[in-house]
Amino acid sequence: MFYLEIQYFILFTSSVQRKTIHSDVRANRNHKVFKENLQWIFKDLESKIITFLKKELEKLKKILQKENTQYLVKDFIENRSSMKEAALDLSLCFLREMKQDEAADALEDELFFIHQLKCSLKKKYECVFEGIAKQGDSTLLKNIYTDLYITQGCSEQVNTEHEVRQIEVASRRHESQEVQVKCKHLFEAPEQDKQIRTVLTKGVAGIGKSVSVQKFVLDWAEGKENQDISFIFPLPFREMNLKEKENQSLMDLITQFFPETKGLNLTRSNSLKVLFILDGLDECRLPLSFAGNETWSDVWSPASLDVLLTNLIEGNLLPSALIWITTRPAAASKLPPDCIDRLTEIRGFSDAQKEKYFRKRLTDEDLAREIIDHVKQSKSLFIMCHIPVFCWISATVLQNILEEKRNNDLKNNQASDVSQTLQESNTEDTPKTLTQMYTHFLRFQIQQSRRKYDGEYTPDVSWDKGAILSLGKLAFQQLERNNMIFYDTDLEACGIDVYKASVYSGMCTQIFKEETGITVGTMYCFVHLSIQEFIAAVYAHLFLDINKKSVFDNESTEQENKNKTMIDLLKTAVDKALESNSGHLDLFLRFLLGLSLQSNRRLLRGLLTQQDCNDQSNKEIVQYIKQKLEADLSPERSINLFYCLNELNDQTLVKEIQTHLSKGSLSSADLSPAQWSAVAFVLLTSEEELEEFELQKFKKSDECLIRLSAVIKTSKRAL
Repeated sequence: MFYLEIQYFILFTSSVQRKTIHSDVRANRNHKVFKENLQWIFKDLESKIITFLKKELEKLKKILQKENTQYLVKDFIENRSSMKEAALDLSLCFLREMKQDEAADALEDELFFIHQLKCSLKKKYECVFEGIAKQGDSTLLKNIYTDLYITQGCSEQVNTEHEVRQIEVASRRHESQEVQVKCKHLFEAPEQDKQIRTVLTKGVAGIGKSVSVQKFVLDWAEGKENQDISFIFPLPFREMNLKEKENQSLMDLITQFFPETKGLNLTRSNSLKVLFILDGLDECRLPLSFAGNETWSDVWSPASLDVLLTNLIEGNLLPSALIWITTRPAAASKLPPDCIDRLTEIRGFSDAQKEKYFRKRLTDEDLAREIIDHVKQSKSLFIMCHIPVFCWISATVLQNILEEKRNNDLKNNQASDVSQTLQESNTEDTPKTLTQMYTHFLRFQIQQSRRKYDGEYTPDVSWDKGAILSLGKLAFQQLERNNMIFYDTDLEACGIDVYKASVYSGMCTQIFKEETGITVGTMYCFVHLSIQEFIAAVYAHLFLDINKKSVFDNESTEQENKNKTMIDLLKTAVDKALESNSGHLDLFLRFLLGLSLQSNRRLLRGLLTQQDCNDQSNKEIVQYIKQKLEADLSPERSINLFYCLNELNDQTLVKEIQTHLSKGSLSSADLSPAQWSAVAFVLLTSEEELEEFELQKFKKSDECLIRLSAVIKTSKRAL
């Protein structure tokens, strides 16, 4: 038995040995084949790697050469793979070993920081909220954007008239006398040897400064314009105000506003072209002490925001960086003139662009044509349409009137002829003055909010007097301080808590808006300065109705100020407006006077009291204004008073002068100061352009020259 087991073991062992030998033979044969093929395998692998690397290196070279950069960067990001990243890592590693740090930095910037920044800015700026900041439906900017009229250079003196007066003056200027500048060419110097570092763009509230900034940034982010600029950092003053008390470096400030740039070093390469857009200088609450602040040149060292901004503008911080500042005219004097290389002015819409806007916004051609014709009938309305926001207000109001008229006609089984609709409406339904337009606008927006939130569809408006009082107090107090942007502390000073502000913003989205900035913080403002001025005027009347006091009365003399009448309020407002050096109460005064008329108060029934008879007050304030016109007034103040008379439906002085002009009898007439002012007003608001003003036709005197100076300024030539 044992012997048999030994035999089996020997046989098994022999079998295993034979298999092992055969296996070793096969392995040796396979290894030999593998070794024979290995050279061919690696040769093919080397060819594939080299081909891939050559293609990737060619793409990286084109990126550095700015050839088709947008497409190549997009391709790298969207088709990102471990192989592409490895090729980039190898390239960066070898470039740095070769001491080509500038090329390595440029590649990193383009493929990471610049791309991420462009994506972020495109997302933020591609849509526009017309009239509102965040509520409602957004519209693509490209669908409604209309080019604005921007001119090279403008008067460097501080304007002493209200912005509406500046628009009225600008409407008479001749385009042939001015150099137009395209927004995308702001930093292109007309002379080859001149470099433009800092551009200041002025324009009145709502004229389109921020929209121009939005279009400029969006075109860059989409790769359409100004691709020689590496980074664009839009820094609105209204948001930077929230950082007023913080000490931080310039790089920290950039990272707070643009987190995707964390790790970026703007000083590591001289080839970087950086643009800072400081939007809304007029909204800045920093002192901007150019003379008092210390010099600061280190982008990594913390300092106050005021120090950072003044040194950035002066060129001590990042001296190679481009700076674009936008502002309302009155705030331009905050900047030292020697800091500005180019001065431009946004004029808003030309007459042709106004019509283009209405036709673009209103797809119904008949409706657009009717609205254009109606606006043209009122000189004051048509002039205001230089401001894009006012075009939007006018379109909103007139479209609503037309649609209501159509609906009523349909209910009564009448055919509605659009070409006759506005003409057939009564005076209340056809706004011809600013006060009427804004009163309709307020009614419409409150009705819309009631329908949206409360399901109310009644023709009368349900007014929330508490809300109007709170918003009105904020509007009036900040108007007196010449502020357009408000923060929590401003609201609290008027007794408005943050929750109520959010409610007001939700209920009155087209009037009052709440904005949350890129950084942590909330801001508030009215949709436009003129809306703030109108709400302030409504508040002044409502305050008088409730308290029998004027908003101008000092609280310390409360007993003496009781039982004030409408005429007391209006006379005080006239005096206050005439005392203002900047004219910041001019439009407020127009609204205040317009709201004293019974016809306009009727539109606000339920909010303002309906007076049985205000004819006497009307006559008294008209006479008071005419007396003021005889005084020694600046041309700007006197012309505004004529607009005030227009709001009061009094045109006796104007018609008297028109009669004299038609008879050609002014040359020998001895006119009073008020009549000379009326001559200026008639000439400035006539339909005919002032190509040539023949001063010699008039009886020349010191009074004549002073009162007609505004006409001389706006005419192409004076004889």
